[in-house]
Amino acid sequence: MAEIINGKEIAKKIRSKLKEEVDSLKKEGIFPKLAVILVGDDRSSKIYVKNKSKACEEIGIEYEEYLLDENIDMKILIDLINNLNSRDDIHGILLQSPIPKHLNINEAFKTIIPEKDVDGFNPINVGKLTLGQDSLVSCTPLGIIKLLEEYNIEIEGKHIVIIGRSNIVGKPLFQCLLARNATVTVCHSKTKKIEDIIKTADILIPAIGKAEFVKADMVKEGVCIIDVGINRKEDGKIVGDVDFENVSKKAEYITPVPGGVGPMTIAMLMSNVVKAAKM
Repeated sequence: MAEIINGKEIAKKIRSKLKEEVDSLKKEGIFPKLAVILVGDDRSSKIYVKNKSKACEEIGIEYEEYLLDENIDMKILIDLINNLNSRDDIHGILLQSPIPKHLNINEAFKTIIPEKDVDGFNPINVGKLTLGQDSLVSCTPLGIIKLLEEYNIEIEGKHIVIIGRSNIVGKPLFQCLLARNATVTVCHSKTKKIEDIIKTADILIPAIGKAEFVKADMVKEGVCIIDVGINRKEDGKIVGDVDFENVSKKAEYITPVPGGVGPMTIAMLMSNVVKAAKM
């Protein structure tokens, strides 16, 4: 039976360390502050934003929230970002995604200056990550690396299979793992014989948003599973991309959903805000 990787516990430890860091920054006259922009009325986004504001409050990071109507035009969003870019008291800017389809999210991410881009989505930060230079890194991939490190799960030389190639998880995670000398395969909707590839993984990281997609017969004995998926079933139950009950009988390590990767994403966002404040 697999050992459960407790993201909640690790995130709690990280937040406690960050609180100490924030306290000492305040003594130096630096007051870390995050600005969050939410466009429209998406229910899930509102919950995520609330969780972020709670984490800020706990750590002592100052917080400003901007709620924009879903029918705004692009100029209003860009003007707001530019205003926040120019303010010395704001250290991190986060645009909660998704945003309404008529708005260009890539243009918005590009407008957030790299030094305040605590989500790691500005093309300059993405490029720096690819080149192995210090930068603000996307929060979920960073959280996954921290989980593996906390449990002393070796990355170097391991075959790691990522399922999903999103700009938020799959692609930046690929770079993070490559930088730590893993052999990385990225599978996606066009991958042929995906089950054969999944079976070769020492560490499997599904991030596709398909409830319980990975079954026990698709993984090898002793695999480590980091499940990024968050899916709501018809009965209201939240599950990951992995059939937890059955796969956990074959795996050596596994993250639960909820309580695995999710809390780490928010902890890494807080860590990025503190890093940006120091920079």
